[in-house]
Amino acid sequence: MQRIILVGKPNCGKSLLFNQLTGLRQKVANFPGVTVELRAGQFEQFEVLDFPGTYSLNTLSKDEEIAVEKINEALVQDDTHMLVCVLDATRLERSLVFALQVLALARKHNKNIMFALNMVDELEHHNHHIDIDKLSEQLGVPVCALSAKTLKGVDTFKQLLIESASAQAVALPEPQVDINDPVKTSRALAKEHALPASIVLKNQNRIDAFLLNNLLGSVAFFGIMFFLFQSIFTWATPLMDGVEAGIEALAGVVTTILPSGLAHDFISDAMFGGVGSFLVFVPQIMVLTFIIGILEDSGYLARAALICHKPLSYFGLSGRSFIPYLSGHACAIPAIMAARTIESPRKRLITMMTIPLMSCSARLPVYALLIAAFIPSDHYWLGVFNLQGVTFFALYMFGIITALLVSAMLSKMSLTEQDKTEMPFILELPTYRLPHWKPLMHRVINSGMQFIKRAAPVIFIVSVVLWVLGYFPMNAGLEHSWLGQFGHVIEPVFAPLGLDWRYGVAMLMSFLAREVFVGVLGTLYGIDGADENIAGLAENIAAEGMPIGTGIGLLVFYVVALQCVATVATLRAETGNGKIAWGLYALYGVLAYCLALLATILI
Repeated sequence: MQRIILVGKPNCGKSLLFNQLTGLRQKVANFPGVTVELRAGQFEQFEVLDFPGTYSLNTLSKDEEIAVEKINEALVQDDTHMLVCVLDATRLERSLVFALQVLALARKHNKNIMFALNMVDELEHHNHHIDIDKLSEQLGVPVCALSAKTLKGVDTFKQLLIESASAQAVALPEPQVDINDPVKTSRALAKEHALPASIVLKNQNRIDAFLLNNLLGSVAFFGIMFFLFQSIFTWATPLMDGVEAGIEALAGVVTTILPSGLAHDFISDAMFGGVGSFLVFVPQIMVLTFIIGILEDSGYLARAALICHKPLSYFGLSGRSFIPYLSGHACAIPAIMAARTIESPRKRLITMMTIPLMSCSARLPVYALLIAAFIPSDHYWLGVFNLQGVTFFALYMFGIITALLVSAMLSKMSLTEQDKTEMPFILELPTYRLPHWKPLMHRVINSGMQFIKRAAPVIFIVSVVLWVLGYFPMNAGLEHSWLGQFGHVIEPVFAPLGLDWRYGVAMLMSFLAREVFVGVLGTLYGIDGADENIAGLAENIAAEGMPIGTGIGLLVFYVVALQCVATVATLRAETGNGKIAWGLYALYGVLAYCLALLATILI
């Protein structure tokens, strides 16, 4: 299939244009070592590749280095017929620096190329017009003005793209400008065509004066973060209730049809009791992705990184550590890889070593289950804030504070022999924009689907194994089953925490993936009480009357413990040191146990 390559600098609207071209006909993949997703989709008879955004072909970070390397590899291939470079019309000079480098690259490989001048709708708000014909003549390649958001000019762009990609590659005409000096040329072209920077930055500076203010900006930052975690419970609860009701109804229908016996018990306890228990929490992960996506697309996340730079520097970190830290609240694996963008090797290593303390989405089912079991849903803090949401926020803050304290300790230590030369903190602040719903919803749906695809097979296998271990020998009872015998052997380790053998088994099995904890308990409680509400695991736990100190201790354990084999493997790969990865697993495990024991005693 003939291929079209889509490139551009970050925040130019490239991904939105890709969505407009491909719709739902797309797949997500990753080049080895690249933290940002590479997406592929189909447009007419062409395959479109959306490469990660890069500021320059002269790379600074490892991410950009690998992305540029893959762009060069794609241009060498015969099935690559077209190169599309997306420009940000509101920041033309910066976009043209990269565009001129790409133009030289296309000429070198004799590939057809065109420029998509995006966000022209924002120029119209300022009554500014760019002479597209003249700019195209100066560059020697077609330039198409469009707005991927409002769809203005998109149909014309699609038609021109089809014609250009279908045509045979021919020698490109000589540009009227010097493409060998992209900085000087882009400045000259921007002076002639671009909207004055003072106009572009006017509204942005007005908002930044508030959001980047030392006092007001900090208040806004904590308010936004608090709102984020409150929303996870408030917005997700109706969706969770719907999923739970659906699972319960389906379980009732299926188990009624099946006759009593081995198959009935397996479907009821292993399938619905194990796998069904974790599906209830998928809406919370999607809500978290939705809110973070809004913050990212609106341009606020970059400001948050700037706000965090000074305080993070006190703990031996960089403002760039904020993005991996925040990404770690979705999943530690891409967050650890995202730390490659931190120029300082020392700060990069410290960031990677402390990212596992961020509460990832895999912890969400555990938090949600235990909070629902131990924290009353009808209690409010200060009479306004739901106590469950406050607890949820406190757990995330506890993880962040622990990570910062550990980072401060590591910054005082000699970790490796790597170069400790510090580089300046440089960050581009994107224009404030309203998020576009289409790519945002794609991202939200994909987060839920990826979580299910990643977790469901593991939880299914674990649930089946546990069911078999707990069911046999038949008619022996749970206490005398194979699983019960193993659980009682390890029970003394967890007894000081106020936990019985079932929780010990669940905590050990959750090393495969933290969310397995919910599936294991769902299976165990299902075996122990098959006639109970198999979708209401939290109610079953609460009914046992476990002390709240034990519940808080268990929550503290999962905040700190590195219960994820995939994260350990990623740390080993990224650091190139197995001792660091397994050492962190052991140290965080001991620290988590001690803190959980302390919480159990004090509360």
